[in-house]
Amino acid sequence: MKQLSNLLVFDTATDVTYLGLMHAGVSHCTALPGGAQASSLLIQACLDAVAQAGLRLQDLDAIAFGSGPGSFTGLRTACAVAQGLAFGAQIPVLAVPTLMAVAFDAHLRLGHTRVLA
Repeated sequence: MKQLSNLLVFDTATDVTYLGLMHAGVSHCTALPGGAQASSLLIQACLDAVAQAGLRLQDLDAIAFGSGPGSFTGLRTACAVAQGLAFGAQIPVLAVPTLMAVAFDAHLRLGHTRVLA
């Protein structure tokens, strides 16, 4: 399995949009307005994050998005943006279940091996 060193991630399932970029072992994360504003802000925010890291979309190993549970419109926004950006850059898309991400975070930060999310 290939190590992912350049990864763009976002979650638009709630009233806050979270956007993160992992590059050269360093993670950068920001919160943006969610809900109806997510669809108008997300693409430019993604492009800005990638450019600020000195990368192009084609330099990413993948784009990951939170696949829910969450609001229907938010999930559609995340999926559509991830697929559109990744298709143009010819890179993979990774759908990450939100509850799995919460459980994995608890494992990393707290060492828990059994998590109920």
